[in-house]
Formats: sequence, structure tokens, C-alpha cells
Amino acid sequence: MGAQTQDPQDGRDAIVFRDAAVRRGEKVIWQHGNFAIPAGSVTAIVGTNGTGKTTMMKAELGLLPLASGSVTVLGRPAGEANRLIGYVPQSYTSDIDSNLTAEQSVLLGLTGTRFGIHPITRAQRERATQAMSFVGIADKARYRLSELSGGLRQRVAIAQAIVSDPKLLMLDEPLANLDLASQRSVAHLLARLNQELGMTIQVVAHDLNMLLPILTGAVYLLDGHPHYADMRKVLDSKLLTHLYGTNVQVVTTPQGDMFVTPSLDEPEGQPMDMHTAAEVAELHHHAHTPSMHHTDHAAPTDRSHKE
Repeated sequence: MGAQTQDPQDGRDAIVFRDAAVRRGEKVIWQHGNFAIPAGSVTAIVGTNGTGKTTMMKAELGLLPLASGSVTVLGRPAGEANRLIGYVPQSYTSDIDSNLTAEQSVLLGLTGTRFGIHPITRAQRERATQAMSFVGIADKARYRLSELSGGLRQRVAIAQAIVSDPKLLMLDEPLANLDLASQRSVAHLLARLNQELGMTIQVVAHDLNMLLPILTGAVYLLDGHPHYADMRKVLDSKLLTHLYGTNVQVVTTPQGDMFVTPSLDEPEGQPMDMHTAAEVAELHHHAHTPSMHHTDHAAPTDRSHKE
């Protein structure tokens, strides 16, 4: 793994939507997509369930035809630059054979998923080792996926996606079903991939909080239209309340830390999944980056897996 060299794409927009629309049957999922995502950014696709977040990522990968308009990715029509894209699907842990070892899984990022026995070159094995080392699982190379926690399997998935040195890394709900510590470590890993290797990163996310320290912008699907804005504009209480259909507050402390919290006027007795002050401080210590002074304050999902 190494920092990526300059090429003509650097400094340009990584993804460009021009009046893009997607239909499913007669139903318009979203339309009038007109925006550009900068190269070198860390961007979330956010919105409530059913608004078309995964659909957007599939359109960018050329897996779903557009009803109208165009999507350009890394300077090429969607689908034509996929060899330069690392992709981590939400269903990775259920789709891949859990009897594979971590190393075998990562090598699939180089050899593909073709059936049969494929000779592995020394160079390929070295690249797999480098990818596993970067994500912190080199010591788990011989473990079967079935022996690894959810957090470690997610790191295997990311290692497989980055082993071919992509320019763009796309992840669909990478923090789903992970405990707080695993969510934090994955977010920190994404920050390192962006800062140290220069990867442009796009994440489908239902909850923004854990990603706040690393995000530079967000695509939000609202009223059937996708929009893009930098995080300073997205982190607006009125916008987030409209976006999620429930009262949301954006709170800034005197230290400049930012929190997204459920509004205090939630019905009495409403269960609220909030981090403790100690957890927030721990996140701030590990995942905070100089460019974004944001800190997490709420809503990891399922915490059944321990890393």
C-alpha cells in the first residue's frame, strides 16, 4: 500500500451527476440529481430507509441503468472505471464463504471471484499482506472468517477492497451491526485511507454520528431529489429534522465539538440510544481529525458483536 501518485484526475471531481434519475418499474426512486463530489473527499449518502441510498451507489457503479441524465465516475461513464473502485457491499459477511481465511478473502480482490483454483503469485501475496497490515489484521491472516468478529470481518472486507489500490472506495453501511468500539475503529481506518493513501471515500450511512469526525460532505436524499453539500451546511437542525422525519438538534460546545442528538422534546419514556460522556471523549481522542472538529454523541445500531 502506498500514497497514490498524481494523475490527471486529481484535483477534479470524482463523481458528477447531471440531471440523473432512477426508476424502479413505474416508480421514480429519485430524480433531478445535479451535483459533483470532489476528489479526495469523504462523503456520506444519507437519508431514511427506502429513499434510495444503495440505489445511488449501484447507479454510480453502473449496476443500475439511469432513467435519464448521466453519472460520471473518475472521469468515465458509470461502470467504465470500476477497476479503479474498491467496493464493500452491505451484504459482504453473508455473501462470502465463511470458511475462507482472511488472506484468501483479501486475495479475491486481486484474482476475482472466478471458480476454480488460481495460482497466487508472490507479488499478489505481498500486496494482500500489505493491505491486511494497513487495516490491522495481519495477525489474523490464517483465521477463517467464521472465527472472526463482525468488526474484524468488516476489516477483511475493506482490505479486499483496497488491495488493488483503488482511487475511490465505496462502502454500503459499513458500521451496521457493529459494536461501538468496532464502529470507532472502522471510522478511524477510513480516515487513514483518506489522509495517508489519498483515497476518495463514499459511505452509505443511516446514522451520521460516528462518521462526523471524518466527513467532508454529504449527499442527502430529500423529497425525491439528491443534493450535495459540505458538512457545515448539512449539519443544520431544520434540514436534519426534515431529512429524518423526527426532531434533531445540532449542538456545538464551547470547545467547538459538534453533536447530533435527538431533540429534548421527544415523548417522555422514548428510548434514546445515546453514548455516555466517557464514550464521546474516547471517540474524540481516537477519531478526531484536525480538518473536522466534530465528535460523536449518538445512535450506534446493534452491538451484538464484540471485537
